[in-house]
Amino acid sequence: MARLGFDLFTVISGLGIITMLFALLNVIEYKKFIPGGMVSKVWNNIVALVSFFFLLYLTFPFFILLSQQTKDIIVAFVFLFGAMYVLINIRLVYRIIMVMKGE
Repeated sequence: MARLGFDLFTVISGLGIITMLFALLNVIEYKKFIPGGMVSKVWNNIVALVSFFFLLYLTFPFFILLSQQTKDIIVAFVFLFGAMYVLINIRLVYRIIMVMKGE
């Protein structure tokens, strides 16, 4: 596969970009079904984070052109914002459960 100019990193990065694009399109599409209030505010944070991740994923194929220090900083941001994304989603699911329980 290396003869075609593709290596494993490029293929996996491409699959990641396509997957994040679908995720971005989904969060934007689902936004119209979200009622107002706190859930809507949290959903806006999710949309922002997925958009941010998509932009970061677009940089991955160009990692071979970057210095190691720049790569490390980008990966650190992915880890930080990934953790924030997980925390926001956990809190959103908790709020939804509490609403469903009537609390």
